[in-house]
Amino acid sequence: MSTFLPKEVQAGLDAARIAALRKSSRLRVEAGDEMYRVLRMWQGGFTVEAAVAPHLRGLVDLYDGGRHLYQCLIVASEEDAGEIRYEFKRATEAHDRAPLDFYRAPDAPIALLGKG
Repeated sequence: MSTFLPKEVQAGLDAARIAALRKSSRLRVEAGDEMYRVLRMWQGGFTVEAAVAPHLRGLVDLYDGGRHLYQCLIVASEEDAGEIRYEFKRATEAHDRAPLDFYRAPDAPIALLGKG
């Protein structure tokens, strides 16, 4: 049995796989004013469709829908099967508020109520 596929068949399979990944993913990466859909993500990086994304490098923001997940420093690693793989040099989790510079006890009161 042969595992060789003609180039046209392999290209069709790759296109169908990328279309399915594009449809199911909510993740996106923003570099400057440009936005690209993330096809797959893992702990050390992510992939973007090679046909639409340039070889990104530097500081980007990673979003899940409208929620800002990470601010990342990335480098393009390799291109394979219609996807460009990017590796994280640094991925800093984004927060919706500034970090505290003091310890807050879990049972501390939230506010003080006056006599009224």
